[in-house]
Amino acid sequence: MNPLSDMPDQDTPTPHALVQLLAWYEELSPASLAHLEHYYAPHARFCDPFNDVCGVASIRAVFEHMFERVETPRFSIQARASSGREAFVAWRFTGKVRRHPFDVPGCTQLSFDEDGLVARHQDFWDAATLWRQLPLIGAPAAWLCKRFSATVA
Repeated sequence: MNPLSDMPDQDTPTPHALVQLLAWYEELSPASLAHLEHYYAPHARFCDPFNDVCGVASIRAVFEHMFERVETPRFSIQARASSGREAFVAWRFTGKVRRHPFDVPGCTQLSFDEDGLVARHQDFWDAATLWRQLPLIGAPAAWLCKRFSATVA
């Protein structure tokens, strides 16, 4: 039995769709949100440590909220891999919250539909990495992380 037999067909629009999506993310702005439906399926699901939403309007609201709260948000793509209709992308998210810069690494698992649109977007990143870099909650977050760490200092 071939362990790859249930893998999606390799002859899909995913590589081209992925390149376009990542270029859009690297230039993401409030104005570019108008093109969200060119990359996401109408009933796409978007999950990250703070959100779990379905539909283009709800996904747009997540990004609009990000632009309201974060100064100069930017996604920098570090690496990508795809197979069939699945892709994994490593990235860095930078910006400022109340003039305090942050830099958070993460990765995204993407599933594309037959039209090359994102059907599922799952972000993986450590929210504590962000919290430790923010004013007011940074010190308590760092203390909690140290308190629960297995490393003895």
